[in-house]
Amino acid sequence: MSQIDADEIMLSEDAAGQGENDNLKLVPVSESIRYRKRAQSAEKKVETLAQALAEAKSEATKLAEQLSDIQLEQKLIRKLAATGAIDLETAVLIAKARIEDDTQADLDGVVEQLKKEKQHLFSGTGATVAAKKTAGAKDRMTNNQTILERAAKKAATTGNRTDLQEYLKLRRNFV
Repeated sequence: MSQIDADEIMLSEDAAGQGENDNLKLVPVSESIRYRKRAQSAEKKVETLAQALAEAKSEATKLAEQLSDIQLEQKLIRKLAATGAIDLETAVLIAKARIEDDTQADLDGVVEQLKKEKQHLFSGTGATVAAKKTAGAKDRMTNNQTILERAAKKAATTGNRTDLQEYLKLRRNFV
């Protein structure tokens, strides 16, 4: 074999090796289109998920603010009720307005200042005032209890089914 034949064989082998590599690197057009569509849909999903995350974070901050406002209001209600506030709603609204104006405000200080300035909102005693019954909520009459007690005694002594039935009917109405 001569030098020229050896060089031609080497060149043909190199060309064949490069051709195989070229075939391995090339992807059919249909697959490349599919890959591109999948990549685009994945990018869209990333964008929508990023938007949803941002919305969820903003919602969480709003809910955290609402929770802190509600907790503050509950503390104010407890403190004002303990000091004997008659008009609790008005006292809470005034106290919340003062706290919002002054960020350094202390709850106890605001309640004490409100009690000094707006004495008409508080009762004369420092004790908690018990709620009075309204016209709709009536006390149970003791007379009804005696009727029920009499029916129970009668049913117990006679052992009659009709007396027991009458007692149970009365008990259902009063208890």
